[in-house]
Amino acid sequence: MQANIDLSIWQMTAAYIFILVLIVIVRFKGIPREKEILISSLRMTIQLVLVGYILAFVFEHSHPVYTLGIITIMLIFAINNIFNRTILQLSSEIKKIIALSMTLGILASITYFVLIVLQVYPWYEPRYIIPIAGMIIGNSMTGISLGVKTLVEGMTTHKQLVEAALILGATPKRASEQIVKSAFDAAMMPTINSMVGMGIVFLPGMMTGQILGGASPVIAIEYQIAVMLGIVGSVSLTVLLFVQLGYKTFFNSRSQIKL
Repeated sequence: MQANIDLSIWQMTAAYIFILVLIVIVRFKGIPREKEILISSLRMTIQLVLVGYILAFVFEHSHPVYTLGIITIMLIFAINNIFNRTILQLSSEIKKIIALSMTLGILASITYFVLIVLQVYPWYEPRYIIPIAGMIIGNSMTGISLGVKTLVEGMTTHKQLVEAALILGATPKRASEQIVKSAFDAAMMPTINSMVGMGIVFLPGMMTGQILGGASPVIAIEYQIAVMLGIVGSVSLTVLLFVQLGYKTFFNSRSQIKL
């Protein structure tokens, strides 16, 4: 079996030709994205290089403080990214719900996955925990972002319908039920679509990485299936917590919709 291919600096530089191709395309199309593309590419490179050296240190000096610290930083950045990516105005109440849902849903999912599914020993082994936590947190962040957008837009655009339902005697839960369902559905759709196309339309990142690293395709598939199921569980749990708690922030103590 061929050993891992260690890319040289020149090989890495050659890969950036794809960025140049993209810049040429957007300039030809008259789309003003050149600066954004360059900044994104530079930021991605710097971030990944720094993360690479940090993980190399953490893998060599396995300790629960390092593992938990990195997961905490990842979670904080994910929550902050949700706030920044949402173009709608978010209240302080709904921001707290987002943070609470992400924290509880993700930590519960990671704990179950590590202790019950993988049975990693020691439980803080960073070589397993950190990559898996990254995939779970990243997908949960995407799900929550879509859920937030759909819920806030639904409660805003359908405000009169919600008020009418309240006037007719419906509870806040009943009046916003359809909006909550739509928010949950929108949040879960990317994950469901990813499951449908996985293995036929595309090979997922974790599986590809293991195969390139020399692992058996069968073993890589086993890990990928387990991780994908963990991602589904985490996304569904975090989104469910958010929509069930988030809609309540649009009503006051007298069950009236807030202005």
